[in-house]
Amino acid sequence: MKRCPQCGREYDNTMMFCLDDGAELLYGPARSELGAIATGFLAGDEPATAILHSTAAPGEAQTRAQISTTDQTAILPRGTEAEPQRSLGELSEKRSFSARRAAKPLAALGVAVLVLVGGFFGYRYFNAGNSGTIGSIAVLPFENRSGNADSEYLSDGLAESLIYRLSQLPDLKVSPTSSVFRYKGKETDPQIVAKELGVDSVMTGRITQRGDNLTISVNLVDTRNGKSLWGEQYERKISELLNTQREIASEITNKLQLKLSGASEQKLAKKYTDNNEAYQFYLKGQFYWAKRTKDSTLKAIEQYKQAIALDPLYALAYVGIANAYNSMGKDPHVSPKEAIPQAKAAARRALEIDPELAEANTALADSLAIFDWDWAESERRFKRSIEINPAVSYSHLVYATSYLAPMKRPDEVVSEIERSVELEPLSLISNAVLVTGYLYARKNEKALEQARKAYELDQNFLIGRFWLGLAYISNTKYDDAVLLGKEGLQKSPSKPELLFIVSYAYAKSGKRAEAEQYIEQMKEMQKTQYVRTYWIACIYSALGDKDKAFAELETSFEDKDIFLPRMRIDPAFDAIRDDPRYKDLLKRMGLPE
Repeated sequence: MKRCPQCGREYDNTMMFCLDDGAELLYGPARSELGAIATGFLAGDEPATAILHSTAAPGEAQTRAQISTTDQTAILPRGTEAEPQRSLGELSEKRSFSARRAAKPLAALGVAVLVLVGGFFGYRYFNAGNSGTIGSIAVLPFENRSGNADSEYLSDGLAESLIYRLSQLPDLKVSPTSSVFRYKGKETDPQIVAKELGVDSVMTGRITQRGDNLTISVNLVDTRNGKSLWGEQYERKISELLNTQREIASEITNKLQLKLSGASEQKLAKKYTDNNEAYQFYLKGQFYWAKRTKDSTLKAIEQYKQAIALDPLYALAYVGIANAYNSMGKDPHVSPKEAIPQAKAAARRALEIDPELAEANTALADSLAIFDWDWAESERRFKRSIEINPAVSYSHLVYATSYLAPMKRPDEVVSEIERSVELEPLSLISNAVLVTGYLYARKNEKALEQARKAYELDQNFLIGRFWLGLAYISNTKYDDAVLLGKEGLQKSPSKPELLFIVSYAYAKSGKRAEAEQYIEQMKEMQKTQYVRTYWIACIYSALGDKDKAFAELETSFEDKDIFLPRMRIDPAFDAIRDDPRYKDLLKRMGLPE
């Protein structure tokens, strides 16, 4: 920042003159003698040396600010080898003799000129399209410079925590974790990243751990002009990580020139825990949770539980547990009866601690819909969550699939998932599930177009392959679906969803023997792992075996299969909707015909 030496008003570094009194702006603390500044400027003297302040909180280690630069010259801190440390008084005294003679006649003229020039540049500054407040940011994954994989949770977690905290601000668009983490471990150009993510600014960072010591370096770039807005290096103890994260978030809002309302300031300053060790366990939980495998999800749950053991009022850790168990019932890694009740209990506890936590409302709404079939309370919770924070992509996604789909509101399903993708353009799960919305809305060609796009984002993402297979089948491209499923089975032979794709494609194309062969493999797999019987019911429905289809649907009802309520909108069951058993199932789930 620059400061007016007369009135003390602060300005962005791009400003040259004060809009109030026309005085030349200086880096660092203001000088109080206008005459000395005016005469110094008009006499051609060099500007005062920058004085960079520390952003460290009281009692914390000092930070090392980066060198401030102008378009032409770096202004170095005093005390460098080029110039010994000298006080302002000494510099002023040195200039005083020659300056005094010219000061009086020139000062008045100088001030007048400065007012005119300052007004001109000030007008241009406040009316320039590429200046002023920045409305969007991407916080890229921090680079782990520790040379130790065990420190990876710190670099990932710090970035994710900043993303979460900044996302609470309603007037700031923040690229979500799922979008920015595709750049992890890659050489990146901030301006290219900004163009891909549609943001005005990009923050990069590095973190190095040496025992209990942390070095955290951050740099914030205005990608509209390529200029660095802020750079800082923090020397901290690992026990200070939580406060450092808050400090960085606060500094970012200052550098982006965000004018926060009282409510926004409270959200930014909100403390979810004061226990630094609990915070580190939470970061580890988020790190494992992002991998989305059964083993990593179980590890994530253990980390969240350790965080709660240290801080029983850590609501976000309870939300982590709820989301993990909900997903384990959906994927499905385990039976919904084993997973969802634990998710619901954790979500309720989080809401007891913090009723206004959007993510906790979403987690509970999800459980109530997919397991309890409590549609009224689920809808209320979903709407409350989105009201609290409409920028949470996942809330829109599960609102669409867990509630709106069973309600048979296809246009709203599509709208909500499209909103989820809008908020997280590179989210693998949101892009893949958007295919579901188009299929439920009977927009098969659009579903296939979206499925190909989602699959190209990451061909190793199982859910993307799954929905591409269903899009092929819905567009009668049965051979393509069979090939896609079999290719996946070569890499992952124990994935029942891939067996389903192959079998369903054979059934839809009239190849009964081949379809039944894969049904048998799915039933054999049921002996060792949970297999969604809803899928087997889909295959029997395609084969025209209504009795077998309803037998499998009854098993799904007993299992509390989270897909079962979707039968009301799923095209796979169009052939059996006139059967009284279909209507009876809907009634037992509390769904209208």
